[in-house]
Amino acid sequence: MEQYIDFLGRNPILSIIWLVLAAMLVSSWLKGMFSKIRQINPQQLTILVNRQEGQVFDMRAQKEFNNSRIAGSEHMNVEKAKQNDFAGLEKFKTKPIILVCNTGMTASGIASNMYKAGFEQVYVLSGGFGAWQTAGLPTASGK
Repeated sequence: MEQYIDFLGRNPILSIIWLVLAAMLVSSWLKGMFSKIRQINPQQLTILVNRQEGQVFDMRAQKEFNNSRIAGSEHMNVEKAKQNDFAGLEKFKTKPIILVCNTGMTASGIASNMYKAGFEQVYVLSGGFGAWQTAGLPTASGK
């Protein structure tokens, strides 16, 4: 124990950095545990679509969406979504909605907005479209 105290005394900046990193890690974990927005993996996405009539919304650029996408997904305009413009999605308010972007980061922010707008079941594909491809799951292409 004395070695830890000695280390902390000799390296105050490094000690503060470690404490901040630990606090950020715990904060992130707690936020994930209590968030209404759930991160799901590709297998869970498939189950939501097949068993609960979930709808996948792809938030990537239109060109990327046309080149390769999850079968049955619809394109969602990110700019409209950032402005809380969810017109046309009212029929999905009580059904599972799964948001997909490149990495899962953009979708997380939009998912929070959707939840605040009254959508009851909003999910984000953890790892985004890249996770879907890495899992070797099928994709569709075309307009």
